[in-house]
Amino acid sequence: MRYWLFKSEPFKWSFDHQKKAGDKGQEWDGVRNYQARNFMREMKVGDRGFFYHSNEGKAVVGIVEVIAEAHPDSTAKDGKWECVDIKALMDVPDPVTLDAVKAEPALKDMVLVNNSRLSVQPVEPDEFRKVCQMGGLDPARAMGK
Repeated sequence: MRYWLFKSEPFKWSFDHQKKAGDKGQEWDGVRNYQARNFMREMKVGDRGFFYHSNEGKAVVGIVEVIAEAHPDSTAKDGKWECVDIKALMDVPDPVTLDAVKAEPALKDMVLVNNSRLSVQPVEPDEFRKVCQMGGLDPARAMGK
């Protein structure tokens, strides 16, 4: 299993929207960055990720799971863009802000710290575990173990 971070502006698609999508989940559509698209191509069903509110809040607010591997993005007109489908699993009780992530020495190499503009990014297992702890989650439960 691999771990990821999915960024969304909450006024466009919030974690509350994601939760309302239920078990059918939602396409993670509209990504128009080649590196982010390529990361989605690497994802497997069952991979877990953080749901991150960007711009407003700038915090990890939830845990999601990949429920469909890369497929054509239904919002793309040219066919070169792909996306995965994700569903909400659980809230992060104490949202973990970008400032808190940046202040944590164990997370100094996290992609979020070094390339905060990338909308879909990998997260190392130790980073995932640490952010879960910071957010008041049992890491084993959040990581699907």
